[in-house]
Amino acid sequence: MFFWKRKKSQGDNLKEDKKKNELPIHRQTTVEMIEMLKKHFQHSNDLMYRHLKDHQIVLVYIQEITDADKINQNVISPIQNLDSKHLSNEVLMESINVGGIKSTNDFEEVIQSITTGWALVYLSKKNSGILVEVGKLRERALSRPENETNVYGPQIAFSEALSTNKALIRENLHNPKLCIEDLLVGKVSRTKVALFYIEGISNEENVNTMRQRIQDLEFDSVFDAANLVQLIEDNSMTIFPQLMLTERPDRLGHELSQGKVGVVIDGSSYAIMGPTTFLSFFQTTEDYYVRWTMGTFIRLVRFLATIMSIFFTPLYVLAVTFHYEIIPSDLLVQLGQTRSKVPFPPILEALFLEFTIELLREAGARLPTKVGQTMGIVGGIVIGQAAVQAGFTSNILIIIVAISALGSFTAPNYMMGNAIRIIRFPIIILAGLYGGFGVGFSIVFLSVHLLRLSSLGRPYFYPLFPFRIKEFKDTFIRMPFPKLAKRPDYNDTKDEGRFNQHRANKKKDIDE
Repeated sequence: MFFWKRKKSQGDNLKEDKKKNELPIHRQTTVEMIEMLKKHFQHSNDLMYRHLKDHQIVLVYIQEITDADKINQNVISPIQNLDSKHLSNEVLMESINVGGIKSTNDFEEVIQSITTGWALVYLSKKNSGILVEVGKLRERALSRPENETNVYGPQIAFSEALSTNKALIRENLHNPKLCIEDLLVGKVSRTKVALFYIEGISNEENVNTMRQRIQDLEFDSVFDAANLVQLIEDNSMTIFPQLMLTERPDRLGHELSQGKVGVVIDGSSYAIMGPTTFLSFFQTTEDYYVRWTMGTFIRLVRFLATIMSIFFTPLYVLAVTFHYEIIPSDLLVQLGQTRSKVPFPPILEALFLEFTIELLREAGARLPTKVGQTMGIVGGIVIGQAAVQAGFTSNILIIIVAISALGSFTAPNYMMGNAIRIIRFPIIILAGLYGGFGVGFSIVFLSVHLLRLSSLGRPYFYPLFPFRIKEFKDTFIRMPFPKLAKRPDYNDTKDEGRFNQHRANKKKDIDE
């Protein structure tokens, strides 16, 4: 009986929501239209309305988000010049000098459009109204990327304006097959979302999966791409990101041309890309702007730095606590001398330093830029030197922790860098409690966990699992462009070929 009542109440709510969403415009007078709008906007004092042509026409808009000059010059002035005896929606649409204009009889669409900077022009006792785009554009000037800096390549980042971000993507992909779908998320915020993909290249299953997850999202408000990515990921409980965030239009354009799907949110300076693999979080667009030898070297440095960041400090803890035999004899003597003044076990010593590094990093990130940089440098030197003199830690461990911290900062993706920093702490604890068995268990657990993850339903640990040796040409290494004639199998694209490899390898001089 309890479950039957619960289902019944949910059904009643769905019917009520459906009735609200399907409320039509049906021959109201201008006064009745104003009263309906006031009721839905809870009598907000920023809802403006103006009667024109002896109350035959009413203009409704929100003052703070619309352009007054555009309303006066392009909407009101042309309407005032019309003949009052021959007014119709067709005549109004021809006279209003605004690019964005449409007719609708859906009252829900009218409400939603007014909240996003459109104005309603309603002719008394008509079955439909006219929506006019008169929004005031508020955005900051285009700037350089802050978190994905490159030496080579474009130096423009996304802004918070959805229209500007669409234009930036169009400038990178002058392709008529580039598809853009507008969606809405958030029951309260009603945030605009744009879905990007290239028809004929992107896999329809990936597009449908991304679209369905956004449309079926049950959440009250979404204000940023970082919020949305957590709501549509395959596994929201893992520490590893399964969809990538980027602030670079050229990065999104490159991934779209590879068959991926992109999502841009109004009010966010980041775009979402998917599906992605674990290894793709260690790749940047600069890898393709430099020569393939340098790109390969940089990638290998990143992967090596990541491994060192995760396991360098735990290896010190297990070696000093359980396995002295793996330490060279010369280093063991020096290590014994430095640790003779430290009263704490290695596990507490390592956790203390790691936590101190995290404190310095967080304090530097929250302070103003110049003060934060000074705080990080001076604080690290002062605290490190004072900790050694006070006997809290040894010189060798300070070096190891510093190298581990630097290794975590080499991850080009901020979310993946945070994941690397966090997983270091439980591995240190297992190393201090169980030695080599603890570190071995950590490796097995991380491997199994990564193998179980997916991104938009596709394997996250590709091409290591499932193993595809041919796909290694653009993972740990970056082969020359003539060797990258096919798009990655991971995206399962409709058009696998990027270019003709035979013609690309053929060199032609001007005299041939």
